[in-house]
Amino acid sequence: MEGAASLKMAQLYFYFSMRLGHWNTLIKISERCFEIMLTDKEAMKALSCLKDSGSDQSLLELGWIDQLIVRSPKAIVRLKLPSYAQTQRERIAQEIKDILEGFEEISSVQIELSNTPSNHGEIGHGGHGQSAPSLKAIPDVKHVVAVSSGKGGVGKSTVALNFACALSQKGYRVGLLDADIYGPNIPIMLGVSDTTPEVIGSGPDQRIIPIETCGIAMVSMGLLIDDNQPVIWRGPMLNGIIRQFLYQANWGKLDFLIVDLPPGTGDAQLSLAQAVPMSGVLIVTTPQKVSLQDSRRGLAMFKQMNVPILGVVENMSVFIPPDQPDKEYSLFGIGGGQTLSQENSVPLLAKLPLEIHDENDHQEFIPNVIQYPNSITAKVFRELVIKVVETIRLN
Repeated sequence: MEGAASLKMAQLYFYFSMRLGHWNTLIKISERCFEIMLTDKEAMKALSCLKDSGSDQSLLELGWIDQLIVRSPKAIVRLKLPSYAQTQRERIAQEIKDILEGFEEISSVQIELSNTPSNHGEIGHGGHGQSAPSLKAIPDVKHVVAVSSGKGGVGKSTVALNFACALSQKGYRVGLLDADIYGPNIPIMLGVSDTTPEVIGSGPDQRIIPIETCGIAMVSMGLLIDDNQPVIWRGPMLNGIIRQFLYQANWGKLDFLIVDLPPGTGDAQLSLAQAVPMSGVLIVTTPQKVSLQDSRRGLAMFKQMNVPILGVVENMSVFIPPDQPDKEYSLFGIGGGQTLSQENSVPLLAKLPLEIHDENDHQEFIPNVIQYPNSITAKVFRELVIKVVETIRLN
C-alpha cells in the first residue's frame, strides 16, 4: 500500500480493529501506518542539503540526483553525474546513504549510476547507465589552453588576446576562440567586428574560416551576430555552438588554441571541458577580495573536471604612472593572486600592471604586446609565455 489511498485504507483498518478489539491487528496496522509516512518526495527533500563542492549548488537543483524510490526498508537512488563530477561520486553516495539510513524506515540504500541523459528508465533494476562520452581532440591542434575568471571585469579577454599574440611573437602558430558567447569582445578589440567570416561547404561538412589578424587566427560569436542582437542561449544550444567553433572551424595546424571563456562556472566551461582535452587553464583574477572569492570557485570547478591548472594571472596588480615609471600604486588591493595560488598549490605566473600610454602614439585595435613591445606589460606577457610553455612541456 502506497500514497494517500494506502493511508486511507490503513486508517479504516485502524478504526475497525479498535472497535472490534483486534489489538494484534491494531499494532500491525499502526506500524504499517508509520512505515508509509516516509514518501519518495520527503526522502528526496531530505537530500536537498547536499551540494556540489565546486559551485556550492544543490545537487537537486543541478539534477545530479536523478530518481529516488523508497521501498521500505530499502531506498534506491540513481545519480546522474556529469563527467567532471565523477571525482565526487564516492562522497556524494556516502552522504546520501548517511542521510537516508537515518530514517527508521530505511536500513539499506542502493546507489545506481547514470551518466547520460538518454538513460531515463525506471531505477531499481540493476542498470548502471552508460559511460560518459570520451574527449575528442581537434585535428592538428597540439594544445588547447583556456583563460578563465570567476567574475567579469577583471580583464580576462585582454589577457587572453595579449597572451595569444605573445605566443605568436615567439613563433608559435596560434588560434584564439572567443567562447564568451554572451559578451564576445575579441572582435571589437581587434577591430574586425564588421567582418563576416567566410563559410565553406554545406551541411555537416560546413566549415568557418577564422579571421587572420595580429598573427593569430580568431573565431568569435561576435562575428556572426549584430552588435545589438541579444544572445539568449542555454544548455544544449550553447554546447552546440562551442562544439561547432572547436570542430567546424578551419584552424589548420596550430601549436596553441587559446579559448577565452565567459566569466563564471556555467555551461560554456562545462561544454569545453567535456568536449576537448585541454593542456590547462589560466585563472585570471585581480588583487581585491571580491574577485578572489569568485576566482576560487572557478579554479575549484576546473580541478573537479581534472583540467590541469597552469597557474594564476593577477591582472591590474599595480598602476604605473606614465610620467613616473619607477612608481607603483596598488589601486585594487594587494596579494589576491598570491593568496589564490598558495591556497591551491599552483604558481602565480604573472602580475600584470596597469599602464597608460601616450595617446598620440596609440593605434586602436592593436594589442599592447604588439603596439608597445618595450612596455612592462609586454615583458610580463613574454615571461608568461615561457612559463606556460615550460609547464605544459613538463606535464
